[in-house]
Amino acid sequence: MLAIAGGKGGVGKTTTALGLSTALDGPVVAADADADMPDLHALAGVDRTPTLAALRERDVPTVAQPHPDDPDVTLLPAPRFDDAEAVDRSLDRLARCDRPVVVDCPAGAGPDAAAPLRRADATLLVTTLCAPALRDAAKTAAMARTLDAPPLGVVLTRTRSSPSAVTELLDCPVVASIPTADAPILDDEGARTAYRRLATAVGEDIL
Repeated sequence: MLAIAGGKGGVGKTTTALGLSTALDGPVVAADADADMPDLHALAGVDRTPTLAALRERDVPTVAQPHPDDPDVTLLPAPRFDDAEAVDRSLDRLARCDRPVVVDCPAGAGPDAAAPLRRADATLLVTTLCAPALRDAAKTAAMARTLDAPPLGVVLTRTRSSPSAVTELLDCPVVASIPTADAPILDDEGARTAYRRLATAVGEDIL
């Protein structure tokens, strides 16, 4: 299970989770664990329910919805706020899924952000190049290492550059730089190309 994480909201975690999932070869489950900003279902164009929390009683194939444009990708929308206990059990079941899983994590360093990292095998950090976002990404990187989900690399959004200072700060390589694009970002050819390169860079680690 690969966690898509960052310390700050609005840096492109959800877009990266979906962009990477659709760029990978083979079946992938894209799950949203962010009850505070439940965006994955809207970005993908699927129903809000059933959510990730439904896995407490059901298996992934019976809950996950097919991506409208990519039959290899199935989606699990974010849980409701009152499903915290169910989410813990659901993440355990998701981690045992027999196919690769990409999880959009909540921002910050609270228990809700730690929960998917605790089950993940590795983390992909997502940040912009602004100083506050980078500082928060460094905190997320430290938390991911503590929880045994070490960062595979960092995805920089809204830029074409990959400064070496970012690698030094986060102690992991820049594996993709996603250029600025108008919404819907995943309809932009430059962004899609960048996510295909990302899938090539990290695919062997998660497939």
